[in-house]
This record gives sequence, C-alpha cells and structure tokens, in this order.
Amino acid sequence: MTNKIAIIGFGNIANAIITPLLDKKLIQPENVYCVVNSEKSLENIKENYKYNINVYKSSSNDSKIIWDCQVKLLSVKPQHFNNISEANHIKKKDNLLVSILAGVSINKLSQKFPKHNCARVVTNIPITVGNGLTGIAWGENITNDQKQFTKKLFKYTSKIYEFSEDYLDIFLALTSSGPAIIALIIEALSDGGLSGGLPKKLSEELVMEMIIGTISLIKEKNLTTSELKNLVTSPGGTTISALRVLEKKSIRSALIESIISASNRSKEFN
Repeated sequence: MTNKIAIIGFGNIANAIITPLLDKKLIQPENVYCVVNSEKSLENIKENYKYNINVYKSSSNDSKIIWDCQVKLLSVKPQHFNNISEANHIKKKDNLLVSILAGVSINKLSQKFPKHNCARVVTNIPITVGNGLTGIAWGENITNDQKQFTKKLFKYTSKIYEFSEDYLDIFLALTSSGPAIIALIIEALSDGGLSGGLPKKLSEELVMEMIIGTISLIKEKNLTTSELKNLVTSPGGTTISALRVLEKKSIRSALIESIISASNRSKEFN
C-alpha cells in the first residue's frame, strides 16, 4: 500500500477503516497523518488511540503536511465540507482522494479538489464491527491502481460493491439508513414482547436472535422471502393474524416510502 495516507476527520468510520490496516501492518503508524477540527478530538486520539499516529488540529500550520500525502481519506461531517481547501503547492499527479461524505457528488469533489482523482464511497455503521457494506463510484480519471488501493481500504471490514454514481443514493438509503430502520423494528417488536409480559432485555434478545436465525434460514436454504413467509403462515393461525394487522397499518408501504425518502434526501445534498 501507499507510504503515507492522510485522514481528514477521524470519527468512528475512519477509525474502522484505518485500524485494521494498521493491525495487519499494511500501513505504519508513522505514515498516517490525521487532521481533526477540535482540541478535544486531538487529545482523545493522542491519549486513547492504540497507535501513535500523527495528529494535528486543522487550524494549525502543521496540519498542511497532509497535502504532501499521495492519498487522502475525507471523512469530515458533510456540513464541514466547504471549510476544506486543497493546498496550492500540490502538483497534479497521482493524488487520490477517497470521500465517505454522504451526499457529496464526484462532481463537487472534483471541483473542490482539482489536483486529485476522486472516489466517492458510501459505507455503513456495521463496518465498525467488520460487517459493513461499501459502495464505490469512481471519478473520471481514476487509475486502476487507485481503484485497487481504494478497495483495499475497505476489504477487511466490508463487502464491496462498485456502482455508477447514480446507484449510490439508493445504496445509502438501504444500507446506511437501513440499520436505524432495523433498530426501530427490533425496538417495536421487543416492545410487543414487553406488552405480552416478557422482561425488556429478554424480549430484545429474543427478537435479535430471531432475526439472525431468519436470515440464516433464508440464506442457507436459498429461500425467497415469500417462501419463508409461507413456511410459517398457516390458515387461521397466529402469523396470518399478525401479518393482517401489519397490512392494515400499511407497514409495507411505509417501509418502501422510508427508503425512497432517504434516497431523495441524499440526492438533495448532491
């Protein structure tokens, strides 16, 4: 991998991306240059991060060193995007900028960082436990080596999909917003168990184990979701009674519309 990498913003996702590479010694700590916005973040990394990486506050002159790195991982909050400017001294060569900012298009990235080849990445929070989903769209001038390097950044924590940029908004809605929707469903189902007399913690555990088991069954038996539903739905039984309530409440439609709404919101940021 590259000798030096700059990380602009060091939140949970950036941490999840870079730490496995350090663990596997694919990148050395002294070759990681990190810039953060606040003194609190800087001190937290210095005191608590398990590797002794180079870390700077964005307002310091020393932070300009990041622009000498051939690769940059842009992971600030989208509202801070306009506060970042490409250094003037960079020469246009094989500079790579990998952005994980939600809703910031390749066109915007290329305009903001004209001396870089840009890749736009959408990943999700399960990346922090090594079970992420990552979608990548490539800028126009990206090289094959840069593509391979970008995929290496995520290969140890994610299943990777390469898309045209048009797919990234709906990919984001399904995979990045989706965990919150699933958490809401788990919470609601466990509240149903609570209403039936189960202790809250036990009810949550049962719901999560049920979901894991259901997914395993679908995958291992190569079932469609309709086939799975038919396996557990009998005439006049408890399951059809439950499904009837959900259909009356338009839960199916609400879930569909929630994904479309998240996707449209992502497009607004572009």
